[in-house]
Amino acid sequence: MARRIRAKGLAAGRTPAQIAEEIHQSCVSQFGTTKIKGHRLAHGIALADVIEQVRALFNRDEKPVPGIGETLLSAYESGLKRPGPEYLHYLCSVYRVEPTSLGYDGPCICGHNHRMAGLLVTEAQERPGARPPHERDLIIKPENPDLSSGSEEDENVLRRTLLRLLGDNPSDAKPDATVLGAAEGIRRRMDETLVSATVSPAMLDQWEEATLSFGRQYTNTAPQRLLCDVLLELSAVRNAMAHRQPVDLLERLCRMAAQLSGLSGMIMINLGDHRLARSFFRTGRTAADETGDRALRAWVTAREALVPLYYGDAREALNLAKKSRDLAGQTPCAAQAMAPVVEARALALLSGTESKKEVVDQAKRALQRARNAFTHMRADDKEDMAFGYTERQLYFYQGDVLTKLGQTLEAEVVLNQALDKYQDHILDQTLIRLDHAQCRLIDGEVDEAVRIANEALGRLGPDYLTEFIIRPAVKLERLIRQKDPEHAGLPVLLEFRAQQVKGEGNGGA
Repeated sequence: MARRIRAKGLAAGRTPAQIAEEIHQSCVSQFGTTKIKGHRLAHGIALADVIEQVRALFNRDEKPVPGIGETLLSAYESGLKRPGPEYLHYLCSVYRVEPTSLGYDGPCICGHNHRMAGLLVTEAQERPGARPPHERDLIIKPENPDLSSGSEEDENVLRRTLLRLLGDNPSDAKPDATVLGAAEGIRRRMDETLVSATVSPAMLDQWEEATLSFGRQYTNTAPQRLLCDVLLELSAVRNAMAHRQPVDLLERLCRMAAQLSGLSGMIMINLGDHRLARSFFRTGRTAADETGDRALRAWVTAREALVPLYYGDAREALNLAKKSRDLAGQTPCAAQAMAPVVEARALALLSGTESKKEVVDQAKRALQRARNAFTHMRADDKEDMAFGYTERQLYFYQGDVLTKLGQTLEAEVVLNQALDKYQDHILDQTLIRLDHAQCRLIDGEVDEAVRIANEALGRLGPDYLTEFIIRPAVKLERLIRQKDPEHAGLPVLLEFRAQQVKGEGNGGA
């Protein structure tokens, strides 16, 4: 895919940076292609070529041969590691872009624009007959200037001093009051940064407890109300992350950011806004990547797979479920049980009730992996419907998969077990009863299917009739119409289809 995009981009006269962005946008959802990898693919070169260019730049600057190799560069491209400031500078030099184009925050340590020629002072010096860089060449504006503290001016004072030191008589350039004042200003601001951690461990403990509490409220609190609480907490975490924090506290903040973003995405699914749901999951993945916790990254990815499962392409859901499974690996965690279930549900949607035996067997093997993984989960995770995976969720989704595969006898047994466990959750009860109705419809019992569906939807108040519940009801109504277009019970079912979708209701994703 990248080769095709590169070929078309070159034919259209696009720059490598533009081609790299197009490769990233086209390949990230299906293959997880990072921005930095997109740039290498846009240049049409191998890992070894990039390594040789980096080594050549080190040699040009009279530095020892770097330890960077193909394994380390591959880790950068897969997102497992982040390049340090020096390696990032040379990778920017190779691709002639800024760190943000490679997917990393902040300006480069060299303070120069990599898209321009003559990137380094040493490069200008070494060229025969080249003029020394002009004073204005070394004066830059940071992305987030701290104008009130004079940070930008202090840095420019030091750059002007550096220019004088590059002259013919560097010994004449003695530090004056301006230089010493700039040095003191930079030192003072560093002190302020080092002590600017605004979050105490006790406050983090409270935030983490609040995050877990939101997960417990997920099944019995109206989504819009819960969403407001979750987003206010997410905003507080963001404000704390805007200041410098010790590494251990920052990791805890990133974990909470991933969980709160993922929970927001789950709520958005229930509210029917799949676009915002996907955006929140993307934010959650970014935060989870910063923690290095494979189980957390797998959880966010498995939850994200529900967006295309409910609102989009089942093939994308299948790919995300497999990615989540790979991230979880052998680590006992919620995603280890959740991902195979999503995989089975996607297979069932792709094949339908006329599934071939090999598809049915493949889905059932995925369900068996989920059951095996569930037995190894921690007890706490088995009780958490939001950040863990519960037994009733496992029963519910197994029944849903078997229904979609047309395995009605097995599905009825599992759905009955699930219904017994969902006595306190009206929305998921309704979804289970709609699966019951579909089972009866598959078996040719149209009257019973209509009765069960009408009874299930009749239990819901108007606040629960979100798009999340209307969509499966509409699908069932269409299946019934295919069997018996003039059935007497259809007008009742159609009333629910005509209901205006509200913005309230309890979560059920």
